[in-house]
Amino acid sequence: MELRHLRTFEAVARTLSMTGAARELHYAQSSVSDQVQALERELGVELVDRSQRRIRLTARGEVLASYTGRILGLLDEARTAVVRPAPELALGALETLSRHLLPGVLASYRARHPETRVRVSQSNRGELHGAVRRGELDLCLTFGTPPNVPPNVPLNVPPGIPPSTPPNAGPDAPGLRAETLAEEPLVVIVPPGHRLATRSRAALAELAAEPFLATQRGCGFREMYDTAFGSTSTDAYAATATATAATTAAFGAEPVAEVDSIDTLGACVAAGMGCALLPLLAVRHRADRGEVAVVEVGDAELRTAITMTWLERSPANPALTGFQDAIRRQLSTRPSDLPTS
Repeated sequence: MELRHLRTFEAVARTLSMTGAARELHYAQSSVSDQVQALERELGVELVDRSQRRIRLTARGEVLASYTGRILGLLDEARTAVVRPAPELALGALETLSRHLLPGVLASYRARHPETRVRVSQSNRGELHGAVRRGELDLCLTFGTPPNVPPNVPLNVPPGIPPSTPPNAGPDAPGLRAETLAEEPLVVIVPPGHRLATRSRAALAELAAEPFLATQRGCGFREMYDTAFGSTSTDAYAATATATAATTAAFGAEPVAEVDSIDTLGACVAAGMGCALLPLLAVRHRADRGEVAVVEVGDAELRTAITMTWLERSPANPALTGFQDAIRRQLSTRPSDLPTS
């Protein structure tokens, strides 16, 4: 089969219009029709039903259409791999993972693959998954579960807080593959002078009586906060301590402030503005410097997954497989213990 015939048929199958395909490919309409007919003669089957006013694919045409996109995609991928001057790896990550996880991974990867040029982007979870789906990124790192991975792919997503599917993740996300790399504890950070700063853990209901800061709605970190504290009750706290009227009134209230930066959130907690619920990875550096104190939730197992997501065909890129090996090694040796108060 000639490639130009396949490209022409792919356009016809997608647009269901000889005119539309001709316009897209900059061919005369007669040329599009001739190429489709040449493909039909070669295969010995009818691919297009021309009996109606608007064309449609035959059953055999539907079968071929299911292959043409993948065939042409692989050809484009092969062409890119051959002509690009050096291996390139495009990565995306949430801000927290980019700042606190990627540097060590990239240094290890660079030592083993000095010829590979790495490009790193930061964005929110939905945008990162969309960029991988469109082929703009080879891989992305996020918290939580990825959108629409095939059911036969084991994710081993840990219990705890399951972030909801991003708004732009729908049935148009075929070919995504994912792997849960690690489970990250969710902890509460409090100012150094806070009454809980000298304690290593506290009950969820007791913590919920405190003023909290959070990120804005739609952010994965905000989902973690809403899920963790949305099911608590004043009765649970009353069973363990005597709450003041002010504390009771504030219990279960909205965050006292919303910010769009994890660094700003940590800085506000350090300044005494309130508490925050975040992955340990995001706050360990501040705790190590004594800027905040970490309080573990003692009566609830709150965790989130660190997940990498890539396209099904991406393992053909040796730069990607090398990076995947590097991040697995990094996370297998990463300390998981909580800082001591």
